[in-house]
Amino acid sequence: MTTDKTAYSLRPHPEFGFLQVTPTPSAEEISRFYAEEFYSSGYQGFNNSALEVLTRDQEFHIAHWDDIRRQVEAISGRPIAGQAVLDVGCGWAQALQYFKSKGAECYGFDPATEAVEHGKKVGLNVVQAGMDRMDVFEGKRFDVVTLMNVLEHLADPVRVLKEVRAKVLKPGGVLVIEVPNEFNAFQVCGQRTHDLKEWWFAPPAHLNYFSGDTLKTLLNGLDYDVRYTESSFPLEMFLVFGDNYVGDRALGRQCHERRMAFEMNMRKHGFEKELHQLYQALADRNLGRQVIAYSVPRWKAGLP
Repeated sequence: MTTDKTAYSLRPHPEFGFLQVTPTPSAEEISRFYAEEFYSSGYQGFNNSALEVLTRDQEFHIAHWDDIRRQVEAISGRPIAGQAVLDVGCGWAQALQYFKSKGAECYGFDPATEAVEHGKKVGLNVVQAGMDRMDVFEGKRFDVVTLMNVLEHLADPVRVLKEVRAKVLKPGGVLVIEVPNEFNAFQVCGQRTHDLKEWWFAPPAHLNYFSGDTLKTLLNGLDYDVRYTESSFPLEMFLVFGDNYVGDRALGRQCHERRMAFEMNMRKHGFEKELHQLYQALADRNLGRQVIAYSVPRWKAGLP
C-alpha cells in the first residue's frame, strides 16, 4: 500500500486548534494501512528491531520512565507502588515492565500481536485490542493512564480522551500524554535549511499534529487540569546546525546518540534539575521534539 500524501491536507480542529488530516481516512483505510504497512512491514521500526533498539538504549529509556514515575508521584501524592497503571498502545511493554519493577499494578493493550505476546511472556497483564475503545478491561478504573505516542494516530482523539475520563481514569487519577511536537520552529527552520518536504506529515499513520499549546488547550477543554508539561531534546537543532539526518539512518543514529549523551551526562554530574528546567522552558515555547503533559480530570456536577 502506497499512501498518496497529496490527497490529504491539514486543518485546525474547530474547537481545540490542533491540526487534523482532512479528509479523515475511513476506518477501512486506516485498518488496511496498519495491517499492510505499520505492523507487517515494520513501519517506523515496529518489529523486533524496535525491541532491540529499546534494549540497546535501555539506560536512556529507564531515565525517561523514572522521570514519569516521579512526576506521577508528585501529582498523586503517593508512591507508584500499589497504583494501577494502564498503558494504552503499550507496544513491547517496556515501560510497563519498568513500572511493575517499582511495584505498580500494570495493564496494557496494543493492536500488535507480536508485541502483546512478548508482554505476556514477561508476565504482564496485556491484551491485543484496537484503539476503537479505551474500556478494554471492562469497567476497571486506573490510577494512572498513559498514552505515549498514541494520540497522533487516532481518528478521533477528542472522543478517546472523553472516554478515558468517563470510564477508565479514577477520580484524582493522572493522565500522561506524550506526542510529537510538530511544526515547531527548529523543525521548520531545519526543513527550510535543507529544502526538504514536510517529512513529519505522515497520513494515515499520523492524523493529528500537536504543539505544547494545542495539547494543553485540548486537555483543558475536555475538563482535565494540566499540572505539568515538558518537552524532550530539540533534535531538529541538528538540522539547523547542518546535519541533515532526514532519510539518513546512520546520521540520525549519531544525532540521537549525541542527544542521549547530553541528557545522561547532565544527570550523571548532578544537573538533572537544570535539565528539567530547560525542558519545561522549551515546552512553554512550543519547542522540542516531543511534548509530555500530566493532567488530572476535573470532577464537578454534571460531568461523568
